[in-house]
Amino acid sequence: MPATNRAMPIVLAAVLIDTIGFGIVIPVFPTLLQHLGHIDLEAATRVAGYMLVAFALAQFVAGPVLGNLSDRFGRRPVLIASMLAFGADYALMAVAPSLAWLFVGRTVAGIAGAVYGPASSVIADVTPPDRRSAAFGYISAAFGIGFVIGPAIGGLLAGFGPRAPFIAAALLALGNAAAMAVAMPETHSRENRRAFRWRDAHIVGAFKPLFAIRIAAPLLAACFVYQLAHMVYPATWAFWATIRFNWSPTAIGWSLAYIGLVMAVMQAAVVGPVIARIGDRRALVIGLAADATGFLLFAFIGAGWQAYAIMPLAALSGFVGPAVNGLLSRMAGPERQGALQGGLGSLGSIATIISPLLMTQALAAGLDHGFVGAAFLLAALLAFAALIIVLWKVLDRVAPAPDAIAEA
Repeated sequence: MPATNRAMPIVLAAVLIDTIGFGIVIPVFPTLLQHLGHIDLEAATRVAGYMLVAFALAQFVAGPVLGNLSDRFGRRPVLIASMLAFGADYALMAVAPSLAWLFVGRTVAGIAGAVYGPASSVIADVTPPDRRSAAFGYISAAFGIGFVIGPAIGGLLAGFGPRAPFIAAALLALGNAAAMAVAMPETHSRENRRAFRWRDAHIVGAFKPLFAIRIAAPLLAACFVYQLAHMVYPATWAFWATIRFNWSPTAIGWSLAYIGLVMAVMQAAVVGPVIARIGDRRALVIGLAADATGFLLFAFIGAGWQAYAIMPLAALSGFVGPAVNGLLSRMAGPERQGALQGGLGSLGSIATIISPLLMTQALAAGLDHGFVGAAFLLAALLAFAALIIVLWKVLDRVAPAPDAIAEA
């Protein structure tokens, strides 16, 4: 197998291991916050929200920086450095003496977590343009599988104390870095590298070369609105399921594991063949339509089994990310893949900051008026808005090739 092709399974394994490490600490985080802050669970929930904002802000800033660094120095050193930072960060949080140190840890984790941009750039480097969307789906599948496995392992390790999962996550990240240093080849050729400039290392700089393309801005807008809608799951699922179905924490955990499993199977087995058959744009339309329909159904269902029945339909939203990434990747050209992927990461970080506030407030406002599904209704409206943008501005427009963009 050519060296560049060997990079793909290594990067997918790295994403899987990294996500497992991230998920391992989730079950013990509330306990650790209460212990370090000497606070009750309600106060710990608020602190966790602030930490999520700190994490997302750090990713927003770091995403384009790491992406541009990978365009300048190559993917391998940036990925290895990020994994080393992850390992050191989890080790720090394992011995953190106060909440302030945990905030520092979550901020560093946000910076290192922007590594998904360089990881996606590896996929773009080694995959022909017409097959990139399917390959990006494998990254999403690795993320989904890791997010199912990680919390399960974390729950088992929690029996050894609230700091044990952080130690395990640190060991995983450091082992990941060592494996990449030994086995991963560089995929970004020297002739395609470009100078690093701070004025380009931000979200506007990441997308600026694409703005001359008529479909790029509407596509990015649709992607952002979709991300706002999709955050309804992490922001409100546990609260909504508790109120609507009286589910226990265990039942909620099983439902989240089922969602992750269905999404992972969709990304690994369905996304690639379907996109290869019908193309990115039609797959994007199907994904957004399924997403909006799924949200709308969630808003009005009355039994828990109905939620499980809807989840496979909602999982068709797995077409959206790979299709958008594939379309944009073909516009960017080989020398700007890192910047593009970092910019997409920053776009997602903005949604992570804004959407939880929107969705939780919608849930609360709906409860005031006796309507439990208000957050999912808002998500459905946002997903329909993204679909309208794609149908109106993207579906039938033609984008020039990267060479034509460069000449322009």
